[in-house]
Amino acid sequence: MSPRVAVVTGAASGIGAAISAELAEHGWTVAGLDLRPADIPELSVTADISEAAQVREAIGVVRAELGPIEALVTAAGYYEMVPISEITADAWTRMLRVHLGGLRNATCAVLPEMRERRRGAIVAIASELAIGGGEGDAHYAAAKGGIIGFVRSLATEVAADGIRVNAVAPGPTDTPLLAADSPWRAPEYLATLPAGRLCRPDEVAQMVQFLIDESSFCTGEVVSPNSGAVI
Repeated sequence: MSPRVAVVTGAASGIGAAISAELAEHGWTVAGLDLRPADIPELSVTADISEAAQVREAIGVVRAELGPIEALVTAAGYYEMVPISEITADAWTRMLRVHLGGLRNATCAVLPEMRERRRGAIVAIASELAIGGGEGDAHYAAAKGGIIGFVRSLATEVAADGIRVNAVAPGPTDTPLLAADSPWRAPEYLATLPAGRLCRPDEVAQMVQFLIDESSFCTGEVVSPNSGAVI
């Protein structure tokens, strides 16, 4: 029986690492793409997700070593809070290239094969901030909002090919991306959440696994585990 191969970008840490572990537990053979080596038994490939040529090459390595790719999860990214007046043109461009461009690059690298085999699942990690916005988050929210638009459009375009495309838009999540002094960790903020705590990476991972394995009819959806911050 051929292995079910999933590619996870941003697999070296945080949400990406949790997703890789969750999929592996459910029988997937996982390949991780990241700027740094990921702790994944099957295959870790280093690549800059914002560079289309590097992503195509990395996907080619995965295909050659593990076989056809059935699932893609794009979790690569970074976060910073910057007032709009201080966001430089370079910072704006980099944020869009990593988050939105990275999704485009990875999708374009795997989509022809998925279409040919007439099956596949793509899950993009967006953010609650793409839905509700946030002070000091304009370029991050714009990039993540673009991901939601991309997902909904692509889902419509490839549904007839047997490919499902969804997004998970978590609220603030307890990963190293949130500094110890982040306002999202402040007791005053946590007290505003109905659940009273940050999301855990494994909870995001469980949602991704559900969208890939269990929701055979779900496409074009945005699921937001956010402790009830946006209802």
